[in-house]
Amino acid sequence: RVTVRPAFLRGESFPAHGQFVFAYFVRIENVGETAVQLLSRRWLIRDAAGEDTEVVGDGVVGEQPLIEPGRVHEYQSFCVLKSPTGSMEGHYELVRPDGTRFRAAIPRFELDAEG
Repeated sequence: RVTVRPAFLRGESFPAHGQFVFAYFVRIENVGETAVQLLSRRWLIRDAAGEDTEVVGDGVVGEQPLIEPGRVHEYQSFCVLKSPTGSMEGHYELVRPDGTRFRAAIPRFELDAEG
């Protein structure tokens, strides 16, 4: 189960220059019966200026965590938009001990400098 809580970083942003910085706090909970390892991520970041950015890479913040059943992995990261509003969504690719891979959806969430 993936939940995300975004936050606008006013002190890091430069609205007059079209830079709106958002932090996002991610919680990945293993609700399954076996351990899973997070291998990679894919984010689709959209801003109100009509710019879409795709971010694909190994792990999260330099890690490929192993998450045991009933356990949680949390991390935070950030993104920069050219507009005060936008959204993010995506998925993680994970692997079970038997080698089977699967995707965990990251539900779409809104980024709003005013909210």
